[in-house]
Amino acid sequence: MSNHTELIKLLDIADAVPAAAMLRARSYELLRLRPGDSAVDVGCGAGRAVAELYDRKVAAVGVDVSEEMITVAQQRRPDADFRIGDAYELPLGDGEMAGYRADKVFHELDDATQALVEANRVLAPGGRIVLIGQDWDSFIIDSQQPDLTRTIVHARADLIVNPRAARSYRNVLLDAGFREVEVEVHVGIFTDKTMLGMLTGIAEAVHAAGIITREQYDTWTAEQLRRAEQNRLFLALPLFLASATLG
Repeated sequence: MSNHTELIKLLDIADAVPAAAMLRARSYELLRLRPGDSAVDVGCGAGRAVAELYDRKVAAVGVDVSEEMITVAQQRRPDADFRIGDAYELPLGDGEMAGYRADKVFHELDDATQALVEANRVLAPGGRIVLIGQDWDSFIIDSQQPDLTRTIVHARADLIVNPRAARSYRNVLLDAGFREVEVEVHVGIFTDKTMLGMLTGIAEAVHAAGIITREQYDTWTAEQLRRAEQNRLFLALPLFLASATLG
């Protein structure tokens, strides 16, 4: 199984959570799009948001750097428009879009400012932008090993290109010339096995980086599995949603 196949599987699970569906719906509201308007979903992945925007009669374009992701998205929604590209050089014309959406993308970018310069280029005057993402330093995980948990969370954040991008959304949007900048925080609460794969994946990445031992990894993941099986898992994941208007 390829890394992208596993990622798509995890994304499908996470996207199916009711709270995630509500957050996507809120992002569409904040875009303020009318039927017939054009919008780009940057980092579209397997295309769920693009499909949902199409269902709202929005002419959505999904853009992703991964050819495999674009292929899957096109297979799932053959009538939609999916293109290979990245946040720094979108395959779009100047002022072509009424809306720009990027969900859990900016933490992967080493230059948020340059990405917003590109957002400025493709948005029409008065266009709307919505950014969604988690702050990787702010995962709240219940554990009988709080020191180890703290080490795992912060070490995983340090492996991310831009782990604290979400807390900077407001300021980078203001710096990029956007107005009406607003930020919301929506906290996802998980108490079952839904996000167990994400938790073990965080620990696996930290172990692979040599930051924790195999024994620490085994004991920590075993505890989280046990908690999930006993209905005692607790993960609180703050998600930041920023919106603004161009010009």
